[in-house]
Amino acid sequence: MKKNETRERIIREGARLIHRKGFNNTGIQEILDAAGVPKGSFYFYFKNKEDFGLAVIDHVGERLVSAVTASLLDESLTPLERLDRLFDRNQRNFERMNFRYGCPIGNMMQEMADLKESFRERIDKVYERLCGCYEACLREGQKRGEIPSSLDAGETAQFLLNSLEGSIMHMKLTKSGRPLDVCRRMINETLSAARRF
Repeated sequence: MKKNETRERIIREGARLIHRKGFNNTGIQEILDAAGVPKGSFYFYFKNKEDFGLAVIDHVGERLVSAVTASLLDESLTPLERLDRLFDRNQRNFERMNFRYGCPIGNMMQEMADLKESFRERIDKVYERLCGCYEACLREGQKRGEIPSSLDAGETAQFLLNSLEGSIMHMKLTKSGRPLDVCRRMINETLSAARRF
């Protein structure tokens, strides 16, 4: 197997384990075992665990940004329909996981942002890209008259993403979809109320 393929498999399996257990609770040997890579090979692909963690953030970030982009920039739907479909997809995803594990980037943000500046900076870049997807969708909604032009699209994008991440944290606590339902309803009501003024 080629070096790049093996490296990607280690990152992919490591990301899966870290999503379930956290970065600090996931050991290097456990990652190598899951990836089917011989003991001691880790340092052939990564300088250290921090280097590996940054690669995991990049991997997970690309997947999240791609998924959000596919939903929020889909021109076959109106911007508000896109937001609604994104909530549907999130809800189904978390239902499949029995409302466990949460958002992999949100988890890393909670666990590592205060501990490693390199992690905080890398996660912040993912967060900004995700906000950019929401902002682009909102701006299009404003052009179409679906979303009031009085709303600041950048701040509203942050509000939406922060609300969603907070509801995902609460979902993990309650092991139910209710926090996601409340978040969705409140976002819809907030945008609807803003349209009336």
